[in-house]
Amino acid sequence: MRFSTTSLSLAALTLVAVTMAAVGLLAGAAAGQSSDDAQTSDDAQSDDTGEVDWEKQPYIIRDGKVDYGTYNGFRRYHSACHTCHGPDALGSSYAPALKDSLNALSYSEFLDIVVNGRQNLGAGKESVMPAFAENIDVMLYIDHIYAYLKARADGKLGRGRPDRLDPENDPVYKEWKASQ
Repeated sequence: MRFSTTSLSLAALTLVAVTMAAVGLLAGAAAGQSSDDAQTSDDAQSDDTGEVDWEKQPYIIRDGKVDYGTYNGFRRYHSACHTCHGPDALGSSYAPALKDSLNALSYSEFLDIVVNGRQNLGAGKESVMPAFAENIDVMLYIDHIYAYLKARADGKLGRGRPDRLDPENDPVYKEWKASQ
């Protein structure tokens, strides 16, 4: 049975709503980290309790190892995004380096571009970012992809497959596991 465009659009909207709920769940896990738990960046802003703003620092890096979400973001990025944006988010002749773009984009701007796509025309060059609203492998893990890209943009994560924190010491993994 084929889905109609309306069904797909409704499914995409539902998927975005579920994704935003997941962002809140993982944001809570990341926000619950103490300043001792996270590798902080100059851009990360903490409140009076020492909790880090998830949008500014959605990743945890300890002793060179990343949390579950950031690690999964690496995997998801390299399965869906690297074809255009290059390995390790370094860009290509086809699409910009997301490692650099995440220094200028907020999470909501990033989400808008991924969900709706983008078309840039100028200087005799046309570039088109397709909409990924209906790609479940991207939308369910958009916050993980953002965490990976933000860690790369902040210079806190180098090239290649990162090592992962031990699950029993990873608050993001624990939060995810508890939600299952």
